[in-house]
Amino acid sequence: MGRRLVPLTLDNLSDLPTRCRSCVFWELDPVSGRAAVEAGRPGAEKESWISAVLLEWGSCGRVVYVDDVPAGFALYAPPAYVPRATAFPTSPVSPDAVQLMTGLILPGFQGQGLGRVMVQTLAKDVLRRGFRAIEAFGDARWKEPACVLPAEHLLAVGFKTVRPHPVHPRMRLELRTTLSWKEDVELALDRLLGAVQKEPALRPL
Repeated sequence: MGRRLVPLTLDNLSDLPTRCRSCVFWELDPVSGRAAVEAGRPGAEKESWISAVLLEWGSCGRVVYVDDVPAGFALYAPPAYVPRATAFPTSPVSPDAVQLMTGLILPGFQGQGLGRVMVQTLAKDVLRRGFRAIEAFGDARWKEPACVLPAEHLLAVGFKTVRPHPVHPRMRLELRTTLSWKEDVELALDRLLGAVQKEPALRPL
């Protein structure tokens, strides 16, 4: 079974689930988001956001493929690029962290460890860019796939609660902890990611 993780770009945005590639929950503030939906422009706004972040900051997501079939994705960016974050009761995201906005492993590919591999890949990318942590707003009452990730899942892949809340706790993953996982886990991840093409070195902004 071939697995690979590649940066999200406008070229592979179409590999995201239909509802996700036209969702602007995180990319716009609540008022602008509603206006985009009412005007029938959420897809265009999503493309515009990804394009702007790619130009100014670089890759803001990963797509995972299993035997060349899209199996899941994750979106992340510094909090300055995530307008919706300020609407949460446990904001703001810490200045030394990148925000994990959302992500999904599609049915049929769950239970294979892809979520954990995704987080590990994101952690290495974010650390390389000079950040110390990844933070996310969790959904403590999660029942079905949505824009806010389930708090229980975030805990399962290593996040810790830094600001409790009955609905939307803010959670944090310290990168030095993530990257010092047990050696056997690290070796397994290296084998899993061995076929992934090396990304070019990021140019300083």
